Amino acid sequence: MKYMLLIHQGTAPTPRAPEEWARVPEEEQKAVYADYQAINQTPGVSPGLQLEPPETATTVRVEDGRTLTTDGPFVAVKEAIGGYFLFDADDLDAAIEIAARVPAARMGGAVEVRPITEW
Repeated sequence: MKYMLLIHQGTAPTPRAPEEWARVPEEEQKAVYADYQAINQTPGVSPGLQLEPPETATTVRVEDGRTLTTDGPFVAVKEAIGGYFLFDADDLDAAIEIAARVPAARMGGAVEVRPITEW
């Protein structure tokens, strides 16, 4: 079964917020980078990409055949997805194990594990 692990940054500090990131001890910063690298190298994991901040989003809808666009997302920034991984796992428990290793999950964010439907 393939799973998408959606990383919700929540209040987790990131290098994108230099002042917040500077409050994270250097050893923990190194551990965060190492944890993400280790996850990317885990068999079955397809590294995803980090997403730009939510305020850069454009939301697209089609109404009456017209394409409508709106700047920004429709979720609170703390709920926005910051990145993702794809994981080909034997079962949900294996996917949860990987999700628990994502630094954002322990630093104020969350990881949503969602099965992928293959067509």
